[in-house]
Amino acid sequence: MDKISCTKVGVLPGESEDKPSGKMGYKVGSRGIKCEKLRNLIIRAVKTHKSNSSNPASSTPGESRFWAIGITLLLIVMWTCGMQSMAFQNAKWPAATLKFIHPAVIIPERVYRNNGYLTVSSNGGLNQMRSGISDMVTIARFLNLTLVVPELDNTSFWQDNSQFGDIFDVDHFIDSLKEELKIVKELPPYQKYKLKSRPLFQLAPRSWSNMSYYYDTVLPIFRKFEIVHFLKTDARLSNNELPENVQKMRCKVYYEGLRFTPHLEKIGKKVVSILRKKGPFLALHLRYEKDMLAFTGCTKELNKQEVDELTSMRYACPWWKEKKINSTQKREEGLCPMTPGEVGLALKALDIDPEIQVYIAAGEIYGKEKRLEGLRAFYPNLVS
Repeated sequence: MDKISCTKVGVLPGESEDKPSGKMGYKVGSRGIKCEKLRNLIIRAVKTHKSNSSNPASSTPGESRFWAIGITLLLIVMWTCGMQSMAFQNAKWPAATLKFIHPAVIIPERVYRNNGYLTVSSNGGLNQMRSGISDMVTIARFLNLTLVVPELDNTSFWQDNSQFGDIFDVDHFIDSLKEELKIVKELPPYQKYKLKSRPLFQLAPRSWSNMSYYYDTVLPIFRKFEIVHFLKTDARLSNNELPENVQKMRCKVYYEGLRFTPHLEKIGKKVVSILRKKGPFLALHLRYEKDMLAFTGCTKELNKQEVDELTSMRYACPWWKEKKINSTQKREEGLCPMTPGEVGLALKALDIDPEIQVYIAAGEIYGKEKRLEGLRAFYPNLVS
């Protein structure tokens, strides 16, 4: 009797008990009584009866009939379990866990009343452009505007002629955000035709603005001109005190909508692989380029000739409003980048291994190798 096998609940035939294929078990009977448990209950009952009836004098015809019924039930259970076990063993079970297949969810485009078309020129370095584009998408989303794929500024300090499609995956950008707003690659023909009869209205939005500025001041401009071009995208939205749904939208664009082209992603992975060949490494963005120092007015450790050069650069830039800057006050307010030597001290205080490979991830450092001597004294494996 002990050799009769029952299919274990939660374990498919051919599997070990400690690796079930899924959570679904197999049970006997409409009430889910396990055949193994039922068999054991009947065996115990029969053994108890036999031990109690070992004295022939105490045996009665009724007890004998009970004993016969018990044996009959046991045989029926054994036969049922055996047949069920054979059925399970002959069945062709999938090797992997059973899965429920759901149809793919198709996200529809958001339907809304279009208040106009927004075109933008993204300025600054690549990181500033990413942040600025995220802000522009967010503004378009909450003002119910159709966004034209941004153009990248080619007249900035970086002198880079790349356009949006050279760096970012345009189709992914449009498709991943379609449930939030409509993005088009270019203005529709009828909108282009309108611009032949009137000039494009251009606007440099106020820096560090909240959404009220865009609702109260900017949206009426779109309703009047229909097509508006933003000349700048950097820091056009405040970092703080914005509604949570606005902040979430910025993050969605930044981390989901903006994806590099497959070609750039492949190059990036290759570069990281090369950098790792010499072990752990640190990519360090010093923020110590010529334009950074000129526009912040931070001149610590610079000589008079260098200070004059940076001041002239700032005054020659018509769009930079802050011309006269007190460098000492700026530094005391914590608004200046650390010098390379100060960065070395900070890394040492953080207990960064002095033998680690340090790669300067920035433009040309103002002062070049002379300015890096303080940092190199702490971290000799410095690659600029």
